[in-house]
Amino acid sequence: MRIIVDVMGGDNAPHELVKGVVEAAERYTANYILVGDKPAIEAIAAAEGYDLSRFEIVHTEQVITMEDDPISVVRAKSDSSMSRGLHLLAEGQGDAFVSAGNTGALFTGATLIVRKIKGIQRAAIASVLPLENPVLLLDSGANLTVTPDQLVQFGMMGSIYMQNLFNLSAPRVGLLNNGAEACKGTPLQVETYQKLLADETINFVGNIEGNRVPRNVCDVLVTDGFSGNIVLKYTEGMGKLMLGTLKGLFKANAVSMMSALLVKKGLGSIKERFDASNYGGAPFLGISRPVIKSHGSSKAKEFRNAIHQAIEYVNTGVTYDIARALADAKEKKAEAASAEGKDGENG
Repeated sequence: MRIIVDVMGGDNAPHELVKGVVEAAERYTANYILVGDKPAIEAIAAAEGYDLSRFEIVHTEQVITMEDDPISVVRAKSDSSMSRGLHLLAEGQGDAFVSAGNTGALFTGATLIVRKIKGIQRAAIASVLPLENPVLLLDSGANLTVTPDQLVQFGMMGSIYMQNLFNLSAPRVGLLNNGAEACKGTPLQVETYQKLLADETINFVGNIEGNRVPRNVCDVLVTDGFSGNIVLKYTEGMGKLMLGTLKGLFKANAVSMMSALLVKKGLGSIKERFDASNYGGAPFLGISRPVIKSHGSSKAKEFRNAIHQAIEYVNTGVTYDIARALADAKEKKAEAASAEGKDGENG
């Protein structure tokens, strides 16, 4: 397996990202292609004592910044580390691509360079919410407006992802809404509700209100990218707030600090459970080859976990299962249309 890594994108590139790749190479069996400024990579390796002999390095001088227009990945900065990495993936020179760079540019490049799976209307960013029971949220930022059919496809892709990576036999799919009743929401939610309910391949559990998301009521939560991104950022922010509040509480005085020692293990467990960096990154579901987006502020640990996620993604064959599900759905639709036509002739 070959993992292509953009080590120039993100707030902490390239130092933390190179460190993350080195840590991944020590833990996970794979070959790694580092795409970025070769002299900079070699300088980091020399300073930290890293052995680069096990890595292939593809030199690029351009970098897509967080401020760049997304289309720059295929136009003004087509020789950037992100663009070159995506082209390597599209050409079959690697099995997955990982980047912490500009989300819009990465999504645009994945769509235009690597391309979507045939039959997928829109790819989606699938983020795992760091809750007691992980919830896959999609879309979490790519598509500000969507159609009911696209949301149904999100539900299908999310189900396959959770089946393969979290070993869930029948993932529960919920629709983010402002009420539990079928009539709630805008025309988009009302129509999507009925389409999800009618799809026999999706274990639809109904509308999910915001306050129910953390309460283990669904495994996959579908929504548009605008609402999804707000839910994602709010969940991450609330997690940090709660952990910070607990930390402040136990540091308030000598007695509370002594109490903290008694529950240190439990506090560590809570922190680990709600730490979003443990999931590493978000896959772009619907793209024909695995593309993983690590957080823009990723440090070594988070980037290492994003690489691990890419390896797991490849090993479980999510992309192929999504393509197979689309083909099966198309075949069933054709059979139904044919049967309907014959009934009409007989009538």
